[in-house]
Amino acid sequence: MLFKPAVPESGALKTVLAFPNTYSIGITSLGYQIIWSTLSQRRDVNVKRLFTDQNEISHHQCDLFGISLSWELDGPTVLNLLEKQKIPIWSNDRKENDPIVFGGGPVLTANPEPFAPFFDVILLGDGENLLPSFIDTIQDTRKQSRYEIFKALAQIPGIYIPSLYKPIYTKEGDLININPIHSDIPQSISKQTWRGNSLSHSTVITPEAAWPNIHMVEVVRSCPELCRFCMASYLTLPFRTPSLEEGLIPAIEKGLTATNRIGLLGASVTQHPQFADLINWLNQSRFDNIRLSVSSVRASTVNAKMTSLLSRHGSKSLTIAIESGSERIRRIINKKLSEEEIFVAAKAAKEGGLQSMKLYGMVGLPGEQEEDIQATIDLLLKLKKSTPGFRLTLGISTFVPKAHTPFQWHGLRPEAKNRIKLLEKKLRSNGIDVRPESFGWSVIQALFSRSDRRLAPVIATMKESHNSLGGWKNAYKLARNENLVAENSVAGLPKLPPWEEIVNANWENKKILPWNHLNGPLTKDQLIEHQQDAIDQL
Repeated sequence: MLFKPAVPESGALKTVLAFPNTYSIGITSLGYQIIWSTLSQRRDVNVKRLFTDQNEISHHQCDLFGISLSWELDGPTVLNLLEKQKIPIWSNDRKENDPIVFGGGPVLTANPEPFAPFFDVILLGDGENLLPSFIDTIQDTRKQSRYEIFKALAQIPGIYIPSLYKPIYTKEGDLININPIHSDIPQSISKQTWRGNSLSHSTVITPEAAWPNIHMVEVVRSCPELCRFCMASYLTLPFRTPSLEEGLIPAIEKGLTATNRIGLLGASVTQHPQFADLINWLNQSRFDNIRLSVSSVRASTVNAKMTSLLSRHGSKSLTIAIESGSERIRRIINKKLSEEEIFVAAKAAKEGGLQSMKLYGMVGLPGEQEEDIQATIDLLLKLKKSTPGFRLTLGISTFVPKAHTPFQWHGLRPEAKNRIKLLEKKLRSNGIDVRPESFGWSVIQALFSRSDRRLAPVIATMKESHNSLGGWKNAYKLARNENLVAENSVAGLPKLPPWEEIVNANWENKKILPWNHLNGPLTKDQLIEHQQDAIDQL
């Protein structure tokens, strides 16, 4: 542990911080680590951790129950965690002596509405901004009623109280707006952005993590490239970088007091303006025994100096995102990457001593045609031929529309399923490893990413069997036919729309979206402009 927890004072808020997955997965989440360490360093908070396979607490009453949600498909597990703690899963079923259930993370920041009926409080954006204000306000109002506490919290920028907002629908079931229930509640809530001089790094290093004994250092936050589908870029704007001398070097030095494994994290690590200087600093002989890994890098920044450094420090592979082998598709999605740059990156990786390269690709993007899939096949085959003896792996995902991106209005395309199979067939037979994500689970991700509160009863129905892919569509159909919405603490809402309308339909820009009352970094008009830029490339 790279920090010293405070000794809780008498009367400290009894807090549980849960992660809806195993300890190995949860403790690897840098976001979870930072929230836990931030709370642990306050004397007025007594915080314990909770995972699906480890429980550091006994089943006792707590004041706050927090959940970090970074992946849509972990969402139903939230309800299992609540039930194990004997906390009512529906927020409006909780009484004055029940814990206040709060949540955060990218899933809840983007579109919290499918999960809104389960949470009392949702923190939108960066915890560095939100946690201090959240805890201070809880302390100031803890002797008041839940309703008065919630009203006070609702005045803090970035804090969303779902029970204080009501979705309004037409008779046909179309969403018109999401309005505050009282005039003294803000009309909208804006995601909060940390703008400090430093970013995060590991506070816990353990052999039990999914990445064992590694000290993670956040080199950048967000990404300046703005690929039109990318929530990791659009939702986290602006692109932020800590200084080398005041941020990155101290973080790495601190980690090296506990481990010799360093991981440099970020959506576009090599675009840190001082990355070359960081490479030079790491080239010192005193770092000869450290193991170094880097998350996905921008292909155009790969060079032999970088790859030889990684090779000397234990890395065997490099990861770049190409999205598509089709130059036309890369223009549509604003992927500023040429075919030549991809080949240069592969050559530099091989010459630097690395043994393999993983390329991330995507199918089902707006505007994609069969010939674009063939272009990806052709590119990989040419790349393999140009780097003999160098292992290539293609990771394939299906485009899933995400809130606050220019492609949020575009549905998931069913033809993506067969296009994944085509890539597998053509590439594997030519010695290229292909690792596709499940198309079926991409469909469920789309269901979560585009739904509103009417999905909550379906999630509740599936909480014990959420690993059943076919069960989700059956549960959705049942809820739609029997209108379970009226029976599960979200009474008064119309029945669910057709499955295809949520998952597959292309929506008109004028459509009111479930997250209409939540402000991301860019306005709706700005996102429409970016969408039009993509359409102009068709």
